[in-house]
Amino acid sequence: MKTLAMLVFAAATLHAADPAWLRTGEFRWKSTPPLITPAENAEDPDVALKDPTMVFHDGKWHLFATHRRASGKVDMQYLSFADWKDADKAPRHTLDFHDQYHCAPQVFFFSPHQKWYLIYQLADEKKALKFAPYFSTTTTIADPKSWTKPQPMIETLPEGGTKTKWIDFWVICDATKAHLFYTSDDGHFWRRETTKQNFPLGWSKPELLLKDTKEALFEASCTYKLKGRDQYLTIIEALGAGHRYYKAWLADKIEGPWKPLATTREKPFAATEQITPPVDWTTSISHGELIRSSNDETLEIDPADLRFVFQGVDEPGYKAPKYGSIPWKIGILDLR
Repeated sequence: MKTLAMLVFAAATLHAADPAWLRTGEFRWKSTPPLITPAENAEDPDVALKDPTMVFHDGKWHLFATHRRASGKVDMQYLSFADWKDADKAPRHTLDFHDQYHCAPQVFFFSPHQKWYLIYQLADEKKALKFAPYFSTTTTIADPKSWTKPQPMIETLPEGGTKTKWIDFWVICDATKAHLFYTSDDGHFWRRETTKQNFPLGWSKPELLLKDTKEALFEASCTYKLKGRDQYLTIIEALGAGHRYYKAWLADKIEGPWKPLATTREKPFAATEQITPPVDWTTSISHGELIRSSNDETLEIDPADLRFVFQGVDEPGYKAPKYGSIPWKIGILDLR
C-alpha cells in the first residue's frame, strides 16, 4: 500500500517532469522549410493551401486544408503521405462538397459513432447561412470520395443576425459533452455545448469566453486536452503589424475559466521571433493545428512534444493586393 509520503513524492516528481512552458509560458521553436506549397495548375492556378488539420492513421498522415485558386474559388483538399518530407509530392484530391465557399476544416474520429468527422465552415446562400458550421462523415478516411454531403450543425444565424460573424469552428469532447468553439473576427471567443449523445446537433446558445480587440483576439482557435493532466490548452491567432502570431490560455475545464499563459505580443505562444535559427520563408505564424497524440474526440496532445503545423508567408506575400491572393504555404514548428 502506498503511503501518503510516497503519493506526495510521486506527485512532486510528475510535476517536476512537466515541460517548462507550463510554468513559464515561454516558448522557443525551430521551423521546417515550407513542406506543402500551392500546386501548379494551368487551368486555374492554386494561390494557397492553408488551414491544415491532420491525423496519423494506418501508417499515413491524412491532411485536409483550405484550397484557394486564382479564380477566387475556395474549397478543401485532401493529401495522404507516410513522411512529411514527401508531403508536397502527394496527390491532391479536391473535396467537391459544395459549389459555394467551404473551408477551414477540422478532422477527428468520433468514437461513439465509429466515424471520422470533418467540421468546416460553408456559405450556403440558399439557407441564408453564411460561414455556418457544417459536417461530413466517413468510415474510410483514406477515400476522399466517401465523405457524406454537407449538413449544418446549427441552422440559425448566431445571435446578432446577419452582421455577426462566426468562423473557424472547432469541436472537442469531454466524457459527457461536445463543445463547439469559434471566434467572430471582432475580438470575441465563443463556446456552445451539446451532449455526446446528441452530437453533432442540439447545440446550446453561445457563451462568451474571452473578449479583446479584433487584433488581439482574431481567429483560428484550437483547444486541446493535455495528456496526463486535467488541463486544457487553447491557442488563438492574433494580428500584428503586417504579420500574424498565436497566443495561448490554460484551463482546468473545457468550460473555463481560461487563464492567460502566453497572451501578449512580447510573450506569445508562437511568433517568428521565437524561431531559432531564424527563417526567411515566413514572417507569420498563422492558422494551424498542433499534432495530436490521439485521433479521437478528446483531442489529446503531449505537452512534452509540441509540434505545430501552420500556414506561413513572407512579408512581400503578406502584402498581396487582397487577402485571397496571399500565397500561404504549410510548415511545422517543433518545440525546442
